[in-house]
Order: sequence, then C-alpha cells, then structure tokens
Amino acid sequence: MTRSQRLLALLQAMRGYRAPVTGDALADKLGVSLRTLYRDIATLREQGARIDGEPGLGYVLKPGFLLPPLMFTQEEIEALVLGGRWVAQHGDARLAEAAREAVDKIASVLPAPLRRTLDDTALLVASAREAGPPGPHMAPIRAALRDECKLVLDYRAENGAASRRTVWPVALGFFERVRMLVAWCELRQEFRHFRLDRIAALTATTERYPRHRRALLQEWRAIEGLPER
Repeated sequence: MTRSQRLLALLQAMRGYRAPVTGDALADKLGVSLRTLYRDIATLREQGARIDGEPGLGYVLKPGFLLPPLMFTQEEIEALVLGGRWVAQHGDARLAEAAREAVDKIASVLPAPLRRTLDDTALLVASAREAGPPGPHMAPIRAALRDECKLVLDYRAENGAASRRTVWPVALGFFERVRMLVAWCELRQEFRHFRLDRIAALTATTERYPRHRRALLQEWRAIEGLPER
C-alpha cells in the first residue's frame, strides 16, 4: 500500500466512526504501527482534515473534509450495482430513477476493466411484482423523513378497522413483500409500524415534530433490540 493509499484508507476508516476511536483500534484496522498512524494523522491535519483528539483519548473526523475521488474494487462495484438494481425494482419511480442514474455516474468514471465488471456482473435482482407496486405514498414519506415533518395517515388495520393517525416518521423498511413505515404515533403514544399498502390516504404537513429523527431511531432500535449502525 502506498502512502497516499494509506492516508485515504485512514480517512475512510475514520468516516465509519461517529464517536472517538482509539489510535490502537485504527492502527489495528489498517495494519500499521501506532507511530505510523500518528504520523499519518498529523499529515491529514496539515492537509485540512478536521481531526479532533489526541493519543490516549481517541480521534474523530469532523464533517466538512472532502475525500478525493475513490476507486472501487471489483466486489465494491458488484455491491453498488446489486444495490442499485434492487432499488430500481423496489423503490418508487423517483428513487428507482435515482438509482439508475447513480450507477450510470459510477460507470462513467471507471476505467475499462472495471467498467466490464459493472456491465458483466452476474448478480441479479428478482422482480418486485410479488410485493406489488410501491404505491403513491413512498415519495412523500421519504420527504417527511428527510425534513422531520409530521404525517397524517388514514390507515386501515389488518382487521379492517379504520383510523386517522398523526405520526412522526422514523424509518422506512423494505421487506420482501411489504414496505413498512416506522413512526411515533401521537394517538397511541408509542412506536407503531404501518404497512404502506394499508395507507388509504396520506397528508404531508410542514409541522416539524419535537424530537430529532435520529434520537427517535436510536430509541426504537433499543426497544426492538436492534444493534446500533
């Protein structure tokens, strides 16, 4: 590994940590000595990377430092293409088009040998017909998740009971046959799961809910016993 590759690998590694990570952990992850790691961190700081911390306490990369263009391995390309194809099959129209455009952008900057890997990959995604069409509600739900705004749902439960719910959208789950909205329900005062195919009508509002979505997501994960990501 060249020095420039090592510095890029260090940046990539630090981007994966939201909390401070020790020098020992970073050195072990990259397969370098602690002395080399400290020297590389000093170099990155000189180049403008906002790296807070010091030996013994840990380091964290602050937002705002742009990484140079990346080159992908063959397996990374296969993962990106597989993910793009899955979204193109299972997302709403705008999300599907965005997935196709993203793969095209990646393809446009790849050298010829890696471009062939992208074109020739044998990883296929089954048709989404079994799950049914995404429906008209996925795009406004995605917008509400980004903006942290409340939604008003006209919802029909499995037993046929209809209700109107004001919810704080937390996450959107894509399962094999259904799509599921995770949200805090003001009526029930707890997290609830709403199948998109049972939403009869949806009204997007501009009213922001009082807690950050990230905090709500962490709380829901803890309740469900899911690991942090």
